[in-house]
Amino acid sequence: MHRTTSAKTRATATLRQLHIPPNVSCNYETNLPDKKNKTIMESKTDHVISLAKEIVDDIELGRYDAQSILLKCSRLARYVNNDKIRKWLRFEMQGYVLGDSISEEYMSKTGRWTDKQENKGYWMPLSQIESTIESEKSTLSMLRIPDTSSAHAGVIVNNITRQIHLISSQISKLGGVKSRVISLAHDFATDVYYEKIFDNLAESIFDKYKSEIDLLIAQNAGDIIEQIPSVVARLSDTNKESISQALTTCRRIVDSFADHILPPSEETIQIGDKVLSLKADKPLNRLNAYVHLNCESESRKKKIRQNLQNLYDRISTGVHSDIDAQEARNLFFNVYLVLGEILTLKK
Repeated sequence: MHRTTSAKTRATATLRQLHIPPNVSCNYETNLPDKKNKTIMESKTDHVISLAKEIVDDIELGRYDAQSILLKCSRLARYVNNDKIRKWLRFEMQGYVLGDSISEEYMSKTGRWTDKQENKGYWMPLSQIESTIESEKSTLSMLRIPDTSSAHAGVIVNNITRQIHLISSQISKLGGVKSRVISLAHDFATDVYYEKIFDNLAESIFDKYKSEIDLLIAQNAGDIIEQIPSVVARLSDTNKESISQALTTCRRIVDSFADHILPPSEETIQIGDKVLSLKADKPLNRLNAYVHLNCESESRKKKIRQNLQNLYDRISTGVHSDIDAQEARNLFFNVYLVLGEILTLKK
């Protein structure tokens, strides 16, 4: 009893110091980010979400001019490390160039070509397009078909009518370019907004689940926590020997976990039409027995049983065969999740 309490105490201390297991969505390093860095990352994410929402609202509510939208989008693209969007926005603010793949791609997306084969189009920045639109509108507002009966009246009317048509057509084309640019900016900001909102939700769900599992493992199988740092350290290396050792430790963790939640005995248990031995050399049998005794859902029992068998086979095979670092990390992560799920079954 004294030994078990000591293990739990050491495990709790280890949890507090190392925050084990690591955030598997990043990397498997033992030098994990401290609370200050995590707060900075959370603040940056919140700022990105706020900025993306602000851009979407500005566009939908017509609160700012196009140039302001482009500047905000450029800042957002910098925050999310989207170099392609940053380059496109630079062309929108400084003018397009011939011979650049991104420039020509967005010339097409924004409808700037007037004759692509001849490399003719609206190469000017969006601000110049806006000013041209306003200038043409001003010119159009001053054009009037004169009320005259002179000998040249027909020619004069035709000229003015043609001029009105050309200016109106130019305004329509340039307005179409502006609309497409704003639409692309809106799509970009919307995508970033929902992506970050989803990431935050997923991270929040996982962090909450992880905290619960850490506590359950510490309470029910404390000394297992002390083995996890060695797995993490070895998985940060990519050589085969380290990966093999990490997988060996993973298998020992599963074995030790089985010893904790259902210690070996000479008894047997019948599950369906099978009689399972609960001896020391049958860790999977004992885990399946624990699940059988603590889970009412037959489909969930089947899922856990299959996951356990597949994972145990793979980490055992991995000790003797080639498994790359990425798969080894995935196996470790899945072992952690399935053991955690088993503990949540406890009645």
